Amino acid sequence: MTVQAGQERTSPPEPSPQQLVSATRGGEKQGTAERVTLALFIGVPFLALLAAVPVAWGWGLGWLDLAIATVMYFVACHGITIGFHRYFTHGAFKANRALRLTLAVAGSLAIEGPLVRWVADHRKHHRFSDKEGDPHSPWRYGESVPALLKGLWWAHMGWLFDEEQTPQQKYAPDLIADPAIRAISRLFWLWTLISMMLPPLVGGLVTMSWQGALTAFFWGSLVRVALLHHVTWSINSICHAIGERPFKSRDRSGNVWWLAVLSCGESWHNLHHADPTSARHGVLRGQIDSSARLIRWFEQAGWARDVRWPDAERIAARRAA
Repeated sequence: MTVQAGQERTSPPEPSPQQLVSATRGGEKQGTAERVTLALFIGVPFLALLAAVPVAWGWGLGWLDLAIATVMYFVACHGITIGFHRYFTHGAFKANRALRLTLAVAGSLAIEGPLVRWVADHRKHHRFSDKEGDPHSPWRYGESVPALLKGLWWAHMGWLFDEEQTPQQKYAPDLIADPAIRAISRLFWLWTLISMMLPPLVGGLVTMSWQGALTAFFWGSLVRVALLHHVTWSINSICHAIGERPFKSRDRSGNVWWLAVLSCGESWHNLHHADPTSARHGVLRGQIDSSARLIRWFEQAGWARDVRWPDAERIAARRAA
């Protein structure tokens, strides 16, 4: 069954007050220890990303390391784009239980924060997009060049260190009410460990060497995590500052074509803000959207249903004058 983008859904039942407990260890405040840990998980992979070119130039990049990094990258990326974003945040389709839990774990492998916190942040972003209250707008400090540069830094990663966190009870009560999803969110530390250790485990076992494990850790863990982090954060920063705007939206979201492949279709951001519940973001000819393609396959396999595919009339109604 197909549901056209823009149709109303029945809201999830209101959870009881007893269910509305934080799904993130540490609650709604981000303490010093958490910010230090966050800095390490951002900084160390970023240093590896900076070192990637000289390392590849000096020691080369093996096919095994490339394969491990590529598979891990796109599993985690689609976990974010299809799972955390289009499914859990916006309800662009309904998923059977196996797919629902798989997407929750796959997105957690991106190491972008616990599922419930990610969704709460993004729902708040859509409520206040590029206005006061938006957690990560590049226009936060104004429109002058210095203000925009400061805002781009904030939107890209500065906001991650804010002590005040988005209230999960307010913005993601439906997810908190699901015991399995709440457990997956609270086990973020475990998915982080698996995400970081799986590449060196595979690399070491295939090559039967410590060197194979080390190079797989460098490329498949550190470089892969850093690249995915900055591609995801570029949607918040770059795609709200530049890009084409063929559709009407109440913010400054734009389409940035050169991020389409690495973002798994998320950089067609103008359409997304014009029609947030659409399962496809790249709706125009030639716009690559691998996330939409996978959702179509999930639908054909019977794992996803009630998909909100945009039709021609809906797209035309969203066109900018």
